[in-house]
Amino acid sequence: MYNHILLIKCKDQKGLISKVTTLLFENNLNIVGMKEHVDEQNNEFYLRCEFTENANLILLKESLTRLLPEDATININPRKKKDIVIYATKEYHCLSDLLVRNYFGELNADIKCVIANHDVLKDIVEKFNIPFYFISYENKSKIEFEEELLNITNQYKPDYIVLAKFMRIISSEFVDKFENKIINIHHSFLPAFIGANPYRQAFERGVKLIGATAHFVTNNLDEGPIITQKTNNVDHSFSVEDMSKSGKEIERIVLAEALQYVFEDRVFVTGNKTVIFD
Repeated sequence: MYNHILLIKCKDQKGLISKVTTLLFENNLNIVGMKEHVDEQNNEFYLRCEFTENANLILLKESLTRLLPEDATININPRKKKDIVIYATKEYHCLSDLLVRNYFGELNADIKCVIANHDVLKDIVEKFNIPFYFISYENKSKIEFEEELLNITNQYKPDYIVLAKFMRIISSEFVDKFENKIINIHHSFLPAFIGANPYRQAFERGVKLIGATAHFVTNNLDEGPIITQKTNNVDHSFSVEDMSKSGKEIERIVLAEALQYVFEDRVFVTGNKTVIFD
């Protein structure tokens, strides 16, 4: 039987869990999983509930609206395969991983197309019968480049845009069109290194931890709400190539995990943070 999903965000008050569970019981609905969180600092309540049995979801939402605080955001039954567009450049590791997961139905998403600012990944994308678009940024202004990007993206009306090592900085105007809908992956070093050849910099500094961060894109570069982070231990025996290989592997894992959380409707964005029910 298909599990319905209920997502609630509102101001916290006593009795919210009781109100929700009682209403579901009165409608003869069976709760098969529920998680909740209270952000005490901001007095905010978050809930994700899965339930079974047939239900009139419109009437159920109307009943919840009457029961919950006026500011409540209520979303019922959002779980469906998400339509996504992937942006890429030259690096294949994240993109190829997503293509394989998509092929075997592991993403809870449909990759509608891949857009890249280089054409080196065209062959691998087309092996999976997914449209590939090459948009060069040479001899174009940023505005012209993003207009082309936007025109193709909008044809597919994606639920999310995934930056699979897309090595171009997106303008604030572009980001504003897809608020909390663009997901990025980047390396994470302790200490941090920016600019060209980060693995060379990390090697020369003798770092002991490398990792990756997946986050929503905002107008503050690489500072959006974090979805997932992981690290790997490295040591003096690692060459630059070893560090790069380890970094790419963890980027694949972190991006796939982040997308799983997002596409299964387990992520709430609150300010510059996330609440994630795993």
